[in-house]
Amino acid sequence: MKAMILAAGKGERLRPLTLHTPKPLVPVAGVPLIEYHLRALAAAGICEVVINHAWLGQQIEDHLGDGARFGVQIRYSAEHEPLETGGGIFRALPLLGDEPFLLVNGDIWTDYRFDNLPCSLHGLAHLVLVDNPAHHLQGDFALQDGQVLNPSAGQPSLTYSGLALLSPRLFAGCTDGAFKLAPLLRQAMAAGQVSGERYGGRWVDVGTHERLAEVEQLLAERG
Repeated sequence: MKAMILAAGKGERLRPLTLHTPKPLVPVAGVPLIEYHLRALAAAGICEVVINHAWLGQQIEDHLGDGARFGVQIRYSAEHEPLETGGGIFRALPLLGDEPFLLVNGDIWTDYRFDNLPCSLHGLAHLVLVDNPAHHLQGDFALQDGQVLNPSAGQPSLTYSGLALLSPRLFAGCTDGAFKLAPLLRQAMAAGQVSGERYGGRWVDVGTHERLAEVEQLLAERG
């Protein structure tokens, strides 16, 4: 299985750290955030990785190189205009091939083990969901009997973790350009094509200075 790490965001809420450093290279407990993902992927036996980038993207390539020192092989999908999540993945599909691939948002931190993901995909996507954090109490999707659904009124919801197994077929009919991933997922959910799981371990969306400090505290506690 191949993996794609989304690393094209500007990280504006982490300024001034991201004025001269791309968000994936912001150090967390002394280690660039993206390196945690690369080492976790290698530990799970996922060695072919595609990374998209835009803002200060050359720094990412210069720092990570071909990935050999992390035990992976990295290929890059450079974006010269904002493509958003869906557009960025679609642009990188030629590098990812025809089989399902693991998608990792580059701006999260988690101790989720990637080798816990399903070995096969029976629909168009499999999402890892987490309990709603304080900054996103409304959640994103509902989970019922292993299927991810668009939540109805009053139905308990969970938050999309930024970890997913996606089929390239999810992007059938898409064209090159900027578009979001969420509408594609919601359309697939309506057709019963999205499975999911709830993860109760450690997970943080590293989008602000406060959450960056939270991850550093978790790492300190873990030793």
